Amino acid sequence: MTFPARRRMRSASVTLGVTALVAASLTGCAPEADNRAICVDPETTERVDDDLCDEDDDDYHGSATGTGGGHYWYYVRAGSRAPAVGSSYATTSGTFDSSTLRGSTAKGGVSADGGTVTRGGFGGSGKSSS
Repeated sequence: MTFPARRRMRSASVTLGVTALVAASLTGCAPEADNRAICVDPETTERVDDDLCDEDDDDYHGSATGTGGGHYWYYVRAGSRAPAVGSSYATTSGTFDSSTLRGSTAKGGVSADGGTVTRGGFGGSGKSSS
């Protein structure tokens, strides 16, 4: 008597388990920051795309000559509201000087649509300040 070949079936629970593991590892890579930076043009007070700011840019301290120009990181605390790209930011809701902040900071990772800044998230690099 000959038995038919047995088919191996992949378990849905194994697939879901692997998917959950990958998702957990991706979110584990994101820095948990107390402060997040958005890229802005201080001359126009407009938020611009994060790609316009250099990851290594120093903090903006104003222009002594009045010529200014350029894009800089503007730090806002978790729980604060950030504007959408193309909208004006409230100049009183954050700071250009990351050395005045308590806790950790990260550049980027705030939705281009704006909204409440949350701890963690994707993008940016973490930096601790004391």
